[in-house]
Amino acid sequence: MPFIEGYLNTLSAAPGETVQLHASSNSDRCTATIIREGYPERVVHIEQNIPIEEHPIPGQSWLTGPGWPVCWTFTVPRDWTSGVYRIELSAEGVRNQPTHTHWGRRLASQNLLLVVRAARPAEQHNILLQLTTNTSIAYNSWGGRSLYAYNSFDKVQSARVSLLRPGHGYYDGCPFPAWERPFVHWCEREGYGLDYAINYDLERWPDGFDQYRLILSVGHDEYWSAPMRDHLERFIANGGNAAFFSGNSVCWQVRFEDEGKTMVSYKEHYKQDPKYASGEHALLSTLWSHPLVGRPENRLTGVGFPMGGYHLSHGSYMDGLGEYTVRRAAHWVFEGTCLTEGDVFGGRNTIVGYETDGCAYVERDGYPVPTGTDGTPEGFTILAQCPSAWAGHEIEADVFKEARVAKQGMATMGLYTRGGTVFTAGTTDWSHGLKDDSVVQQITRNVLNRLGT
Repeated sequence: MPFIEGYLNTLSAAPGETVQLHASSNSDRCTATIIREGYPERVVHIEQNIPIEEHPIPGQSWLTGPGWPVCWTFTVPRDWTSGVYRIELSAEGVRNQPTHTHWGRRLASQNLLLVVRAARPAEQHNILLQLTTNTSIAYNSWGGRSLYAYNSFDKVQSARVSLLRPGHGYYDGCPFPAWERPFVHWCEREGYGLDYAINYDLERWPDGFDQYRLILSVGHDEYWSAPMRDHLERFIANGGNAAFFSGNSVCWQVRFEDEGKTMVSYKEHYKQDPKYASGEHALLSTLWSHPLVGRPENRLTGVGFPMGGYHLSHGSYMDGLGEYTVRRAAHWVFEGTCLTEGDVFGGRNTIVGYETDGCAYVERDGYPVPTGTDGTPEGFTILAQCPSAWAGHEIEADVFKEARVAKQGMATMGLYTRGGTVFTAGTTDWSHGLKDDSVVQQITRNVLNRLGT
């Protein structure tokens, strides 16, 4: 049977820039079909008869990438709109093998992800969705290892992973199909125009998003570099808005090296990070909430994973309902929902699921109020809550204990204003409710309408 796998030299490009395809196959020709994700999906280009060869997979490809040669070069047309473009690679037949012994076509395929940025930022749209590509890179174990032990060879994780290898975008735990794709399709169906970027663009493109009104995070936005965070926090301080329709957000600090071709995070093995020996502890590639780093994610998002945890995953709250309980029904976020105090929503689609973020709080006059002891900004308003927990799964237990993780957590939806306004849904699975839950849809409209204009 035929096989094909490949990768691009970049995960994002602007109109007029050149993208290179590196691929390997036991066929001698392949086709690249480029489809713009959205509502509806559109085929925008088909390239046939691309010459291709089979190439070996070198050792330690997770570190260096396979180094396959370029088989196709493509210049992004200048009239392409910003968006997520799926490149479907397909190889037919096998070199020097007859095909008349099978009924129909024998076809192998792989999907690659390419984000096309706006030619002129914010010229057409006020909202920027930056995709959680760092999370895709972290979980990708192609070549033998990822930043995780569970899917790495011999259960030994790596502290460094290459971006230039297959597996990003649609495979091996990649977040886009599960979380961002439903959000993108819903926004386009509802008429919300978005511009697009990837996580790393927030680092290498520090002034490119200043004209936007709202920057979005959707799904599982777990890995952030210091420059990414610095630039977004400056954007918010200057009056820009951010919305985290995501959970486990800004949990681990990473560094990009080799001109953005390598992502580094020592995670729980932070004492092996050269920054530990050098005393540059603020840049340690471990938890943002670790005391040595001293910059908990709460300061940006309002909430954090150490005070959240799991719901309907990892053995925690496996009988949970995946729903939020309303704590401040009169807030503008709930306008048009008809919700009242104590009502629940989102359970039909289990919007509170997988991984969640929360904050330390106390009950005061019948309402939850943040204590601020974990870094949550003064003035953060808790809007909805759902129990979450660490019980039943002690993943990376030691390092989270050092970050003072709470065994009993509380997924938390809320917001604060400091210059601009920051909204957080506090859960990875928020976008699942956009399918047919009118309440989740209305809350999302309220946030986009209020903060994106």
